[in-house]
Amino acid sequence: MLSSFLSHQSPSLKICGVTTLSDAQQLASLGVQALGFNFWPPSKRHLSPEAASEISPKIANQILRVGVFVNNSRPLALELFNDKLIDVVQLHGDETLDDITHFLDQNIPVIRAVSATNLPDYQLPTKNFALLIDTPAGKDYGGTGETFDWSLASNFIKQNPTTPVILAGGLNPTNAAEALHAVHPAALDIASGAELSPGHKDFNKVQSLLTTLTH
Repeated sequence: MLSSFLSHQSPSLKICGVTTLSDAQQLASLGVQALGFNFWPPSKRHLSPEAASEISPKIANQILRVGVFVNNSRPLALELFNDKLIDVVQLHGDETLDDITHFLDQNIPVIRAVSATNLPDYQLPTKNFALLIDTPAGKDYGGTGETFDWSLASNFIKQNPTTPVILAGGLNPTNAAEALHAVHPAALDIASGAELSPGHKDFNKVQSLLTTLTH
């Protein structure tokens, strides 16, 4: 699942913060490779498990469904995975290597989100795993809508060539090409840069991003 998302000849696209069925279906129909459901209640793009149960089954096998959690993944993420509502767990809080291993040991793919100024110094998993590098947000966790010094991500990729890296943080149709050239990530992760308003996607922007990724 996660490996196929990251194995494309051109970088993949993940649109995060999806809150409606119509947006989810449109993303799938356009060929976006992954979407994110945010299960962190303080987020302005929060999706409840009940709402996810109404949306997620209708797009199963059409698009990779990533559940985003901030210090609330146990036991919720396992329940959602077992109910076939998510395909991948994204840990976006203060989770440890033990949390990552907890899911990998159950054959649940993991995306670990980290701040660009707090990159991991431990041995990273080599299977069913990707690292998402985001703009530092402090204890606000989620996205800031701002970019960071992309050389931090680029240098990490050069030093860790076997770890798939997803780039996030303030990305949008106007800077996506520059980000791809500077960092060469496996994928881009975008929320506010592809929206009309929090949780509601702008498909002109999405189409522009897809065009950028394939050229």
